[in-house]
Amino acid sequence: MGVVSRSWDGGVNAGKDPAELRHALGVPIMPASLERALTHRSYAYENDNPPTNERLEFLGDSVLGLVVTDTLYRGYPSLPEGQLAKLRAAVVQMGALAEVARELNLGDYVRLGRGEQVTGGRNKPSILADTLEAVIGAVYIDCGLPEASALVHRLFDPVIARSARLGAGLDWKTSLQELTAVRMLGVPDYQVEESGPDHQKSFRATVRVGGRVLGSGVGRTKKAAEQQAAEAAWRKITAESAGDDLGPGRPGGPGGPGGPGPSGNGDGKDPDQES
Repeated sequence: MGVVSRSWDGGVNAGKDPAELRHALGVPIMPASLERALTHRSYAYENDNPPTNERLEFLGDSVLGLVVTDTLYRGYPSLPEGQLAKLRAAVVQMGALAEVARELNLGDYVRLGRGEQVTGGRNKPSILADTLEAVIGAVYIDCGLPEASALVHRLFDPVIARSARLGAGLDWKTSLQELTAVRMLGVPDYQVEESGPDHQKSFRATVRVGGRVLGSGVGRTKKAAEQQAAEAAWRKITAESAGDDLGPGRPGGPGGPGGPGPSGNGDGKDPDQES
């Protein structure tokens, strides 16, 4: 796949060798183009102002939007325009892009200024999302739309599939809240524990419904951990109901022997609201 270009300085703020990322992407992008896609403006300010990734980010945003929109239009012919728009927004929103970037360990390769480096910039959702869009833009410039489209499909088809399974809110916490409301199981109650240093925190979330722990999850952000826990709980409730249609008063059903009752939370707050 070639070697990193000489412009990569190997310093701590330059991150890991971009040649490793180039191999992981599996596209014939030029090393210099990839380096530019990884260059945050904070790095440029401290290093004689090399070209930053902002223009590539602008381009990559459009390429990503086009490929995702085309995929949704062709893949979900029965969805109305409004739902397609919501689904697209869920796929290309900053949090979703940041999670895809984390799966690539993209933050390890970003070229950051010292200030961003010490304040955890390698894990900031905005920096991760913008850098991923810049990488997509660079692939488009060097390799054309077919290669860029193939990369977007590899990275985002799983995101599209997950989002398409969700309810109107297009996230697992909203879907779990809708499901528990329909089945009169009570309001989901989330508990989150955090660990690790400030620049590399890890979160573990558990969710209870009617006093039962139905799901848990871990993530680099509180919201990611809660979403994972909500997904696990949603799947558990759905699997249980598939084997036994639990109705009020029946064994294992709400109000029945051994079944969940009201959680007592009931404050009506949006579960995605965070302090």
